[in-house]
Amino acid sequence: MKAPFESIVDKHGATVLRMCTFVVGPSDAEDAWSETFLAALRAYPQLPEDANIQAWLVTIAHRKSVDIIRARQRDAVAVSAVPDRPSSIGVPGPADDDLSDAVRALPPKQRQAIAYHYLVGLPYTEVAAIVGGTTAAVRKAASDGIATLRTTYPDALLKEAHR
Repeated sequence: MKAPFESIVDKHGATVLRMCTFVVGPSDAEDAWSETFLAALRAYPQLPEDANIQAWLVTIAHRKSVDIIRARQRDAVAVSAVPDRPSSIGVPGPADDDLSDAVRALPPKQRQAIAYHYLVGLPYTEVAAIVGGTTAAVRKAASDGIATLRTTYPDALLKEAHR
């Protein structure tokens, strides 16, 4: 017969907390410890009676600690001063202005087909599912859009090709 879960917490709680403290630091150790024992409580009824409880708990604690570390890496970083200029991440730069303007001037279906296929890299079948219509229609819209860009805005395409 398995021991009551409370006795598992009493016996291994300090070890798990110590491990969590070393892995995530003192500020997040109690959160990792709590998450570990909540997950363990849910899984405890299915745990075989001959299982190594301490190893099982340490494995869960390791995974919960890694989750906390990953979450911490996604957190915003405080800065003392806000930069004077906006970030350029994900924003077309000056060399893209002509091409961006040219693409925005295209009809909606052509613009969407070019953006989803050439910029995002989706296959025509997925683009068709997003914008509606057939794969052939999307392929034609992209082809027409590229042809328009080549004749109307050749300088913009040349700049993009040389990047």
